[in-house]
Amino acid sequence: MPFKIMSLTDAAVERITEIIEDSDTPVIGLRVGIKNSGCAGVAYTMDYVSEAVAGDDHVEDKGVNVWVDPKATMYLLGTVMDFEAGKLGSTFTFKNPNQTGACGCGESITLKPADLKALVEARAEA
Repeated sequence: MPFKIMSLTDAAVERITEIIEDSDTPVIGLRVGIKNSGCAGVAYTMDYVSEAVAGDDHVEDKGVNVWVDPKATMYLLGTVMDFEAGKLGSTFTFKNPNQTGACGCGESITLKPADLKALVEARAEA
């Protein structure tokens, strides 16, 4: 099985599929990245993808396409993307093993680059 930078829960797949189907313009997936933000350091970014961007890392999970900005790859390795819906709103969430902190308001997080040795060892055990 090929290594995936990140994986998607069934809820994330369902929501991304809805986004693609409901779009007024041709959308083939989402692009995930990070940007400098807030007091903790960075925030996740998400954009529609109508055409694959050369150089982006491609993740196909359960039939859904996600592209990862190459500047974010080392920070997203091993991440599980989920979608949570509640009474007060809904959002994509990221269970990221590279997250080392977050600000109190939830606007931003602190990430470290992935530990490649640990990832290789975990994959070998799986």
